[in-house]
Amino acid sequence: MSYFPVLMPVYNRVDLHMERGEGAYVFDDKGNRYLDFLVGVGVVSLGHCHPHVVEALKKQAEALWTVSNLFKTHSGERLAQRLVDLTFADTVFFQNSGVEAWECGIKTMRKYFSATGKPERYRVVTFKGNFHGRTMTAIAASKSDKMVGGFGPLIDGFDLAEFGDIESVRAVVTDETAGIAIEPIVGEGGFKVPPAGFLRQIRELCDEKGMLLMFDEVQCGMGRSGKLFAHEWDGVVPDIMCIAKALGNGFPIGACLATAKAAQGMTKGTHGSTYGGNPLATEVGNAVLDIMTTPGFLEEVRRKGDVWGKRLEDLVKAHPKVFSSARGRGLMRGLVCVPPNGSVSAALRDEKLLAIEAGENVVRFLPPLVVTDEQLDEAAEAIDRAAKKLGAVA
Repeated sequence: MSYFPVLMPVYNRVDLHMERGEGAYVFDDKGNRYLDFLVGVGVVSLGHCHPHVVEALKKQAEALWTVSNLFKTHSGERLAQRLVDLTFADTVFFQNSGVEAWECGIKTMRKYFSATGKPERYRVVTFKGNFHGRTMTAIAASKSDKMVGGFGPLIDGFDLAEFGDIESVRAVVTDETAGIAIEPIVGEGGFKVPPAGFLRQIRELCDEKGMLLMFDEVQCGMGRSGKLFAHEWDGVVPDIMCIAKALGNGFPIGACLATAKAAQGMTKGTHGSTYGGNPLATEVGNAVLDIMTTPGFLEEVRRKGDVWGKRLEDLVKAHPKVFSSARGRGLMRGLVCVPPNGSVSAALRDEKLLAIEAGENVVRFLPPLVVTDEQLDEAAEAIDRAAKKLGAVA
């Protein structure tokens, strides 16, 4: 029998075995230290092994892990209430991941129209370059060639528009359209910030056509942009929102938030999750919110985001053979590369800085929100060293 890896080879894994993390750093099994500006693809936003989060998890692990959603827990109710108090939402459903939260959001959107006597309205407008996960529904929504190959036929019901082009959106809206789903800042697709006023135009179009608006803030939410949720920059609120990643700082949890109006069809028996909202996850989520809602925390994220953005702009000017531009917002920023972004991220890794590729030949940086100014300097110096080596062979 030919060799086949025990871990299904769906990832292009780097040949490094990571063993522990501390704050903004991770350490491999040979003792090498890396500055982690990847943090599990935007997950560990408070840094590895944050003491407050660790203590919350340890305490809950000694009390109760799960009882299923047939029963109530104070931890889950508290986290849901805090998310409601912090957002537009009236109600929350907990899952284990971002794509599960996305699925719940799409089900909520469709169920609303079924419950209000308009079951023919089931289609959802999505956007080229947006990423919502790897389930059959999520890949059908994005229609990215690299994700859909071999998985057809795709689930019907999703119509693609151009990100940032309201006329493109209008062109695909029909009498069957239930709503619009969009990332307020594009993540996997290349860290693109929407043009000024675009999200408001989408909100107005939804109101005009009686559609629901859903924001996917799995990557851009939970403080990453410098506000708790990225849509706050535009002063626009959705009807539904999915979040995950940083809500658990590395512990699996996702959440679908909705208004009472949007969620009116989600009655007993219409949805469920075995592990979703378990006490371990919700206690961690509460601990994360403790930190992120501390007065001054998000203001400091915005300040550091501005500092980091300036550093990246300076690197673009210093290395035009390697970088063509910088983009993003807050501590969600990337560099558009001239050479292949994979070679750039590998060069950064050689300098003991972890980053990750994104669409449109971008290398993206997702430092922990608690990163220090000194660590931003350390990262900029590593990028500079890598760029000098890459530029010498360009």
